[in-house]
Amino acid sequence: MNKAITDGLVFMPPAFENGLNVWSSGDGVPGDPTWDASPDAALVPSDQDFGSCLELIKNATTTKLRYTGDTTILPGCYLRVRARVKAISGNLPSVRIAGWAGAAGGAHVTGVVETGAGLTLTTYGKVETIEAIIGTGNRTGVDMSWGTSAIFGHFGIDLTGANGGVVRIDDIEIEDVTSVFLRNMLDLVDVRDYGATGDGVTDDSAAFIAADAAAAAAGQTLLVSAGTYFLNSNITLDAEPRFEGTVTMPVDKRLAITRGFNLPIYAKAFGDEELGFKKAFQALLNFADHDTLDLAGRRIEITAPIDMQAAVNNKTVYASRRTIRNGQFNVIGGPAWNTTSVTSQASYSISNDRTLTGVVNIANIPVGSLVEGTGVGREVYVTSVNVGAATLTLSQPLYGAAGTQTYTFTRYKYLLDFSGFAQLSNMIIDDVQLECSGEASGILLAPSGTIFQLRDSHVLTPKNRGITSIGSGCQGMLIDRCQFQSNESNLRSQDRISIAINANANDVKIRDNRGVHFRHFAVLGGSGNLLTGNHWFQGDSEPSGLRVAGLVMVGTDVKSTINGNYVDNSFIEWTNEYESDPDLGTQFSFGGLTITGNTFTANDVAPWFSWIVVKPYGSGHFIRGFNLSGNVFRSLNGPIDRVEKVDTTFATLNNFSMRNIWVGENTFTNVTQVIANPVLLQHDEASEATVWTIDPGPYLPFGGRARNVDAVVAEGMITGPSNVRRTDMPFVNVEQGASGQQITLNWASASKGRVNVKVRMDNPN
Repeated sequence: MNKAITDGLVFMPPAFENGLNVWSSGDGVPGDPTWDASPDAALVPSDQDFGSCLELIKNATTTKLRYTGDTTILPGCYLRVRARVKAISGNLPSVRIAGWAGAAGGAHVTGVVETGAGLTLTTYGKVETIEAIIGTGNRTGVDMSWGTSAIFGHFGIDLTGANGGVVRIDDIEIEDVTSVFLRNMLDLVDVRDYGATGDGVTDDSAAFIAADAAAAAAGQTLLVSAGTYFLNSNITLDAEPRFEGTVTMPVDKRLAITRGFNLPIYAKAFGDEELGFKKAFQALLNFADHDTLDLAGRRIEITAPIDMQAAVNNKTVYASRRTIRNGQFNVIGGPAWNTTSVTSQASYSISNDRTLTGVVNIANIPVGSLVEGTGVGREVYVTSVNVGAATLTLSQPLYGAAGTQTYTFTRYKYLLDFSGFAQLSNMIIDDVQLECSGEASGILLAPSGTIFQLRDSHVLTPKNRGITSIGSGCQGMLIDRCQFQSNESNLRSQDRISIAINANANDVKIRDNRGVHFRHFAVLGGSGNLLTGNHWFQGDSEPSGLRVAGLVMVGTDVKSTINGNYVDNSFIEWTNEYESDPDLGTQFSFGGLTITGNTFTANDVAPWFSWIVVKPYGSGHFIRGFNLSGNVFRSLNGPIDRVEKVDTTFATLNNFSMRNIWVGENTFTNVTQVIANPVLLQHDEASEATVWTIDPGPYLPFGGRARNVDAVVAEGMITGPSNVRRTDMPFVNVEQGASGQQITLNWASASKGRVNVKVRMDNPN
């Protein structure tokens, strides 16, 4: 720093030969006498040591020489006053640098040191140099510390000691020497002072280690000054760094910044936000100093999928809690995001139901590919590839693919791709926006692991998928308070392909999220799931439009709860498409599902639309353990027939085996046929008959049979001919009629009247 250069300030006083009228014999303040025309001062035009110089005779106790001009004093700026002198004759005096400290308005700053150290001249003709440093700060090496009150000074020299001596003085110099104090002022240790070259080729690791040790020991900042520094070793910086230059490292070398660990400092260190994020994530998983990578609200432009395991490089298994938070990833389009698609022949056997064997062209099939083919359920992925054995491991079994066929393997490109980890647990993404821009998918989970969390985040406009699980890396996954916005809002619901979330493992919690215009909001293949407080809607503007499942529950005994959600223009589909032999055998059949307290709505749908759809992929299945209660169903712009149905594309349900089903306390608006189980019906028999046929069938869910009657209560008097009172109790026949959906009340004698009956389509336990 040099204020003469940066601010154009003039510190250097004029040469003596330009006139002595600006040189005072006092303090240099207005009114003080000058040396102009003084008998004790003379200009010497040509001294052999000085050239032009001033000659003074010392005739006062302290003979003063001060420049009358105001020399500016600035906070943080340090001035050096220097003079060269020599004794010519007479007594030998002492010489010192001196000044007068001036404040605003020309006032004198009292109580400060205004003289430097004295030097006694000992030999005639010997040139001596005297100097002193003046500034506002009290730093080592400062001779006159004047504080911030001083804003200018009058500088020169004093002659002290015996009178009568003659002294010659070269032109006095005043210069800015702040740079001398810069290191201490800024509290910096520069890596270049420890041998770093910054040429981008020489390994500067040793210099960084030494400079960091010095800075950390002194509590100073480590300065990485301008340049490109190649580091070929793992480096841990314990001092807080400041990057003016950048570093470059091999992929397998790590930079751990233990103080101020965040994305901005890594972006500065590597000169690139995308690379900075990768190196920061590498450090996050390799050092225990921090459990959170703070993106500091930064938006990172991402030009290609981030292979998170490749960024870490040295780990394929990780389980410690780590968090990435507070920032945005923004996808920049390009060929790196192009989907990879491979077709290949392979064989499948029910006896080895998560493996494809004899896979042709297997080396070209990436892990994480979506598998499509005859008999393949939704969201089945390649979990691992064994090239030598020509086998693929699948995330789920295939329901109807036994034998050999050609499959399509589609590998979407994900912004954050964790699939390179064999196992990853306790990874948290918090308060992050993934702006996929219709170019990329969002997050690909590791093949195995537990408790992945996404919370308070936005996954916006993914091209194909929001969050994808290709194995059991979704075990215990928590997705809370997130926004999922598809890139397909302009398409009809049936034409969309994107899916917000899929999971294969158990205990997934999806809470308080919002999903907009995906083909499916979630496809869940495990059990023990909890969905609460979410709002997903898949509608479009097409009149009498088709709708697709917003939520797909895959599994028979799902042991799951769907509570307090807003299910908008979509339905809940319950299937067993992940069974290699989907016919009922020794496994549990459909059950363990509770759907309570939700709001179901639909606009402009066809009358056959239903919100609850059970789709068995094999024969013999039934429902055992199901609760549909406390929900609100409302259809707008036209009624629908029913809220529930069985999709019989592959098979029907066995209504003879239904058990423990509760459907009640729901509210229906613009639904032609309400449902309940048990259903309470009021039946009027206007003419005497011994057999009363009652038809609860339309009310029974899933086309169920009238299997049990819980109660028969007469309302009013049951009478015979001539209104004769009947007192006998009728007996009940269940499962009457062609479809078994009627019951009959059988009286001892012909009777008429009104009864209330409660009928069930299941056995209660």
